[in-house]
Amino acid sequence: MLLATALALSAALLNAGAALLQQQGIHLGLVSVERTDALRIARNLRDLAQQPRWVWGWSTDLVGYVLQAAALYYGSVALVQPLMTAQLLFTLGLVSWQRHEPPRFQAWLGAGAICTGLAVLLVTQGGSLSGAADRTKVLQATVVVAVLVTMLVIVSRNVRQGVLFSAVAAGLCTAMSAVFTKLTVDDLVNVGLAGTAQDWPGYLLLVSTFAGFLTIQAGFASGPLTWAVAAGLITDPIASYLVGILAFDVTLPADAASIASVVIALGLLVVGIVLLAHVSGRSRQHRAAMA
Repeated sequence: MLLATALALSAALLNAGAALLQQQGIHLGLVSVERTDALRIARNLRDLAQQPRWVWGWSTDLVGYVLQAAALYYGSVALVQPLMTAQLLFTLGLVSWQRHEPPRFQAWLGAGAICTGLAVLLVTQGGSLSGAADRTKVLQATVVVAVLVTMLVIVSRNVRQGVLFSAVAAGLCTAMSAVFTKLTVDDLVNVGLAGTAQDWPGYLLLVSTFAGFLTIQAGFASGPLTWAVAAGLITDPIASYLVGILAFDVTLPADAASIASVVIALGLLVVGIVLLAHVSGRSRQHRAAMA
């Protein structure tokens, strides 16, 4: 358990550092980052690949993924996944270190509330993709998510702070990638590599993974890093839970304890979001006054 905890926290720290490096690389690699969206990121991937800081960020993210996989090997999902939410706290600390200013107490409180809310949700409702999948309903969910992601990308292109829209789109893509990963692994076990190559989940996994990559990069480019990380972290488990109810053998919470845990988790998320929004608004006003 101690090894899994250390690996999970290390992965969360590396993911936070990777996000910061990728954001810096995007700002250095693109002439202008105003209203940057996933489509523009896709068109400029060659330029970003030539930006060392962005490449270092992408490589660090890959190492973080490996450490997370190792943590899941040595520990349970119920232990590792809640610990991964510490990425938001690490991100807040790294951004403050970069700016040479301590984060506001309200920012720590808001990030802590979000991490606690996610941890409660993941521990109590974490088995959202367990059981057999209804493939027809998975495809229906895929269509709904594809429409939502498209709308979010379009909106992110037409607002000044598109970070939230891009990050929510990335969280939706990540949630669907988890669904397609489960189906692809089931194919590999049951029908082998040849059968998997003739089935659709593996190909949708590639599409959702690439779409998530583009949208989170757009989120890093278009607004505060803390907001991009927070929005993605919140959207992923909530979307996974909803897809689990729709397409997997997951029932809505019926007993008092389960309902209370969901209410508490959502309440903590709302409080955390309000606190971070308040701190972000005050920071913008302060920078405007100093200009």
